[in-house]
Amino acid sequence: MSHMLNFDPSSVEAEIGAPAPDRLISGNPEFRTWNFEEAGGLYAGIWEATPGKWRIVYDEWEYFHILSGHSIVTEEGGGTPSSQSRRQPGAETRLQGNLGSR
Repeated sequence: MSHMLNFDPSSVEAEIGAPAPDRLISGNPEFRTWNFEEAGGLYAGIWEATPGKWRIVYDEWEYFHILSGHSIVTEEGGGTPSSQSRRQPGAETRLQGNLGSR
């Protein structure tokens, strides 16, 4: 049994999705997700989205690494530069559980 996990998108079929209608703020974003592993509530995979703006709610913690493009996360009730985080390629970020943002 190998203890390494290769993230090869050609090895799994992508799941297609979009934000729930009540969370959509603007645009018509679509998601593609390649899930490579799920173990005890932990997931490993690749996720991509087309441009748009939507509300997110996290019950769990999430770590992500931006490969291309960018993401702007604004904490709920925020709007000031200190409540926003613009993430560029190469950025590594952890979102804490119980996060509400837009």
